[in-house]
Amino acid sequence: MKTPYKAVEFIIENAPLYAKAKSERIYLEEFRKTKKALLMKEAMVAGFDSAASQEREAYAHADYKNVLVGLAAAIEKEETLRWHLMAAQMKTEIWRTESANDRMEGKATQ
Repeated sequence: MKTPYKAVEFIIENAPLYAKAKSERIYLEEFRKTKKALLMKEAMVAGFDSAASQEREAYAHADYKNVLVGLAAAIEKEETLRWHLMAAQMKTEIWRTESANDRMEGKATQ
């Protein structure tokens, strides 16, 4: 098996991308709340008096749906990067285990 250096380099190169993807996801989760509040305020101005009707209008609004689409894309990106990083970590663990096994086999045959 190859040494784990390529996997470690992959982690180093992609860690900032993962961090950015995670920050985008968290931002969109928080922005979703802001967008809902703004849309509820807009619904109130349009004559929807109850909080329930304002909330219904906010959730049904195209802008809110667009935030959800963006959030879904951000989650997909973050999760893909996370699993790639985890796979790279697993490769280094596999290499470590195989190296230890090879050393033990070498001692056993001596």
